[in-house]
Amino acid sequence: MSTFAAVVLFIGVIAYAVLGGADYGAGFWDLTAGGARRGRAPRHLIDLVLAPVWEANHVWLIFCLVMLWTGFPAAFAAITTTLYVPLGLAALGVVTRGSGFAFRKAFTATEHQRAAGAAFAFSSVLTPFFLGTVAGGIASGRVPATGGGDPLYSWLNPTSLLGGVLAVLVCAFVAAVFLTAEARRRGYHGLRRYFARRARIGALAAGVVAVAGIGVLYVDSPHLTHGLLTRGLPLMIISAVCGLGSLTLLRHAPPRVAQASAVGAAATVVAGWGVAQYPYLLGNHLTIAQAAAPAPTLWALTVVAAAALALVVPSLALLFALHQTGDLGA
Repeated sequence: MSTFAAVVLFIGVIAYAVLGGADYGAGFWDLTAGGARRGRAPRHLIDLVLAPVWEANHVWLIFCLVMLWTGFPAAFAAITTTLYVPLGLAALGVVTRGSGFAFRKAFTATEHQRAAGAAFAFSSVLTPFFLGTVAGGIASGRVPATGGGDPLYSWLNPTSLLGGVLAVLVCAFVAAVFLTAEARRRGYHGLRRYFARRARIGALAAGVVAVAGIGVLYVDSPHLTHGLLTRGLPLMIISAVCGLGSLTLLRHAPPRVAQASAVGAAATVVAGWGVAQYPYLLGNHLTIAQAAAPAPTLWALTVVAAAALALVVPSLALLFALHQTGDLGA
């Protein structure tokens, strides 16, 4: 039962990494779009794509926190009492990002719009970075089972910094593929080429960092490296194939096919981490079974999670479908 609850938790992590990650990645391209005149068209497309859905994707973050808190309270306590600095900074980034995106449309003065836009863009980069450092701290075993670990070295270490950089790059790549597909669907041929170039750059950067990261992990987190190169290796290969495939599909295949391939690339990276770390929840010293709540709690949590998924997934699917067809405004 504890393993099943962990799988459900990790499904939520994957959903947030893909859907929320695409939102964060769009903010990355907003940040790097250039000045007001040069970046007007890319930012306009980003606003069109994000406006209806950006807040809805945070439901997966809430789902993950509730699953972890209720289903694995020992791990939740250990993580929050050790990694509270990057978690707090990520939470601040989520709030600042949302405020910046909302107020950028509400302000009328140019200087206020620029300040709100800068808050949105910078937070879109910093938030996935800090969440990536949290994942790195957990995976590298720097969160003690009893909690209260080093508040700085637990996330300022090679594995965590690698996780943070890789999170930003993967988010940027997925967002660039989505924005390329959206530009093609809307007939914005100039923007299609613009974001297609950035998708290739993002894929190349993520690939280089991932390959170089193998050496970092080998030295800093050998148990994780072993898991990635054994149990997790098929998923890593699938991720690479999907990533390369999405770049090929951008030009000729229907937009949704290219988007699905990019989603597959990001999802299998996260899934590979989970498979590589199994059966441990924290590093290689706290197993899923050891961290799990009592069986009655897990049964109740499973029922509640199933009901939540039955409500949330169709609702989000309807939201995305209406947005894609252009019927949401009507």
